[in-house]
Amino acid sequence: MDIFQAILLGIIEGITEFLPISSTGHLIVASELMGLPQTRENTAFEVIIQLSAILAVVANYRDKFTPRHLDLWIKVFIAFLPLAAIGFLFSDQIKALFSVRVVAIMFIVGGIVFLIVEYFQKNRTSQTLDVEDISYKQAAFIGIAQVFALIPGTSRAGSTIIGALLVGLNRKASAEFSFLLALPVMGATSGYEIVKHYNEFNSASWLTLAVGFVVSFIVAYFTMKLLLRFLQHFTFVGFGIYRIVFGVILLYLLYNGVISPAAHA
Repeated sequence: MDIFQAILLGIIEGITEFLPISSTGHLIVASELMGLPQTRENTAFEVIIQLSAILAVVANYRDKFTPRHLDLWIKVFIAFLPLAAIGFLFSDQIKALFSVRVVAIMFIVGGIVFLIVEYFQKNRTSQTLDVEDISYKQAAFIGIAQVFALIPGTSRAGSTIIGALLVGLNRKASAEFSFLLALPVMGATSGYEIVKHYNEFNSASWLTLAVGFVVSFIVAYFTMKLLLRFLQHFTFVGFGIYRIVFGVILLYLLYNGVISPAAHA
């Protein structure tokens, strides 16, 4: 992997990790088009750019890391538990689900779900306008919704935002809770991957790792801010349409041999 590829993948990770469009599919396409194989070094790089995205959440919400916000973090932990439990118990079955075809189909399905939810959302008044006001019951439901993110291509952000909208959060609060929920989810995932691939970091280029880390952090940091600003004036309809279009393109690339059915990001 060269510096240009590291920058491009860092940008893609930073943009897609917190938007409801799934980073997996985008990294698959980018890696395949750039001819990047799933080597030990590239695996280590993916772990690093995901870790930097986590730190971007910390940087954006550093004011939440105080004792007076303990109640909020308890709710985040409650929402984290369903995915952690199901992911741990059925890890082998979840890995077996992965294929580019499944990713593409779930892009389309997720897009349709967003369009349906937004259709009914326009006639509803949101009950929860601030992330601090989420109830334990709402947090638990969002956590259950997040379990769908274990299906490749569904999008962790997408599933949590949909769950949040369905239990009465407004779009801004839904997005913010999704950001905060990324901390335990991605923290656990990245921590496991770092331990699992510890030796692979020794053979990776520290320059490309550093470049990818910095780029992913900066892009993720501003992507979160821009998304919240976007949601002050617009809905998630655009993301739903984008998911459908991207899923169709992914299927087209797959069936025309541009992307290997065994591609993995």
